[in-house]
Amino acid sequence: MRKDFLSVVVRTECAHCGKAMELEIDSDLNCRVKDEACNPVVFVPDVNLIELDDESIINAF
Repeated sequence: MRKDFLSVVVRTECAHCGKAMELEIDSDLNCRVKDEACNPVVFVPDVNLIELDDESIINAF
């Protein structure tokens, strides 16, 4: 929207084994993991958040 490069760092853990992991997602929706041994499945929902009328993003599916 503003043509700025943005990124977000998500600190989470594996739902299966509980190992901590850190993901970085950038403006182009590229995802990188800090620990190369991690190979998470990352899903970016295709939902227009600006026009979202549903109560939550889950309801948009």
